[in-house]
Amino acid sequence: MADTVQYRLERMVEELDDLERRGLFSRREIAEIVKQRRKFEYRLKRPSPLKQDYLAYIDYETQLDTLRRLRKKSVSRDIDKKKGNKRVKLSVSDFAGVSRIVEIYRLAVLRYKGDVDLWLRYLEFCRERSNGRMKKVLAQLIRFHPKVPGVWIYAAAWEFDHNLNVAAARALMQSGLRVCPTSEDLWVEYLRMELTYLNKLKARKVALGEGKGSLVREDGDAGEKEWRDDNKDLFVSLDEERKNGDGSNTDNEESEDKVDIFKEQGLNILQAVYSGAVEALPLNFSLRERLLEILEATDLAHSEDLREQILSDMKRDFSKDPKYWEWLARLELRNSKSDEGISDDVMLKLLQKAVKVYEEALEVVPCSVMFELYTKFLMDVVVPKDGNAQLCDCTEDWISRLLTAYEKAELVGCMSEDLACKYASLYLQLGRFDEARKLAGELCRGDRSYSSQLWLLRASMEIRHFTRDVLSQTNASLDSIFFLVRDALSKVSLSKSEELWLMALKFFALEKDYCDKLVDMSITAVAKGGGSDCGFSLSSAVVNFILHKDGIQDARKIYERFLALPHPDLSLYRKCIELEQNLASLGDKQCLVNARKLYESALSTYDQDSSLWRDYYSMEIKLGTSETANAVHWRARKTHNAAALIASPDVVL
Repeated sequence: MADTVQYRLERMVEELDDLERRGLFSRREIAEIVKQRRKFEYRLKRPSPLKQDYLAYIDYETQLDTLRRLRKKSVSRDIDKKKGNKRVKLSVSDFAGVSRIVEIYRLAVLRYKGDVDLWLRYLEFCRERSNGRMKKVLAQLIRFHPKVPGVWIYAAAWEFDHNLNVAAARALMQSGLRVCPTSEDLWVEYLRMELTYLNKLKARKVALGEGKGSLVREDGDAGEKEWRDDNKDLFVSLDEERKNGDGSNTDNEESEDKVDIFKEQGLNILQAVYSGAVEALPLNFSLRERLLEILEATDLAHSEDLREQILSDMKRDFSKDPKYWEWLARLELRNSKSDEGISDDVMLKLLQKAVKVYEEALEVVPCSVMFELYTKFLMDVVVPKDGNAQLCDCTEDWISRLLTAYEKAELVGCMSEDLACKYASLYLQLGRFDEARKLAGELCRGDRSYSSQLWLLRASMEIRHFTRDVLSQTNASLDSIFFLVRDALSKVSLSKSEELWLMALKFFALEKDYCDKLVDMSITAVAKGGGSDCGFSLSSAVVNFILHKDGIQDARKIYERFLALPHPDLSLYRKCIELEQNLASLGDKQCLVNARKLYESALSTYDQDSSLWRDYYSMEIKLGTSETANAVHWRARKTHNAAALIASPDVVL
């Protein structure tokens, strides 16, 4: 390895001598360069060089070559001042840096052939420096990664934009489509490339005075065209001298025919690509959506017929997909949103067209997802996102449509949990509180009786009604709310009832009898769950609530009841230990004893939890003695060799 590194360094002598002779680097700087290069060369020659080793070497050489070029410019300016504009000849140091970086990249990609990002970085360097290796590297990349669509797109883009070789770019794209026929990006980029080339040919004809316009739609330039038509006398036509009688009309007709040829050719290309893409990807919705966007952005002959064909094919293939209907409804409004001065009447007609699309969708795909999309659309109409009160005269009509949609969803059995919550919330937003309460009670039945969000919404409504109405604050009202909460907690699973429990504990905090009943209910719920909470720790939440409400003594009584249940969860142990440890840090010796008991009890069940041993050891270091800390350390090592786990950055053994 040393001989190889020395050989590579000796090959750099001519370059280094040239740098010193031209005054770009001093002898001391060259010695540092040799030192750094020797270090990098040894890294690359070890048995398993890392990718970062190659990249670090490349970054160093790149920065070094940049510094060389800057110093060369400075030296060249000094020479110009002394000897005039005499051009400085190129020498070996002008090429050696780039050659070395290319060689390092070559070794890197041979070592890490599967790293596409490294290949692309190599290609970008070759493209920036224009060293003539792009084609060779692209061929290697395609050979190693023929199944990566981005490789074919990159190679075709370079041939098309930089090398100006349309035939090679087309051949690469078509080869890529044969290898990766299911790539959506390849089909789209191939179509864009063909239309871009066609547009360039048309622009060339226009520049030669043989046509006008382009394949790109220019809807935003209508004002400019109108101004040019009104001020024709300000412009002089270059073809005016060549127009003689009837001959000028013939030339114009031929020019229009040539323009139509380009539009026809563009349509044929789009039809061919569309047919091939649909055949290769018959169930890809986003592909057809992107192709339709390209069609709408270009000015082609008979484009409306092709647009109708694409829309009909999409309806045939995706009529059971709610995403298609959502896109189709939004398509009705797409063109209008670009126009700032659209009137309310026109907007209203467009919205009604979108509503018809949604209503047709509900007949074809009567599902909860479709109803959610429809109601979201109507809600956006009623309450626009920009905050402007659009269509204020028709708001009642849209609210009526929205309520009808919710009722229809309930009627056909497509009322999901989220949809039901939005249904009841709509009445709250409209200020119809009593109707919202009644509706929430009806929605919390049947299959939705296990919905935590619906029960939470209903309970919050009842609590809000109780707090707002002073006359209703009676024992009977409290009983009804408690029974409601009890029914909700009995039906909703423990993992989803966190917000319900917290709301109930907060509301009944000042009612001792009800609070005690809730605590008993929580103990029963944890016992039924095997003592192990799923989703959140109910026992920890209750202990924390009692601690803030009644103090440490009552909190101890409650957590002892929870710990008496079979298999208490670890989060409860941690909460109780934290409670006792905080008091022990203030000097309470009994709390330290209680904390040790809790640790011992927790370790009897969770002895394989290394973090628990670490916390126990940390507590003994801070609050205990060296003997107790060493005892915990020895037990941990004996249990499962946890010495490395106990030794954390903040714990010193």
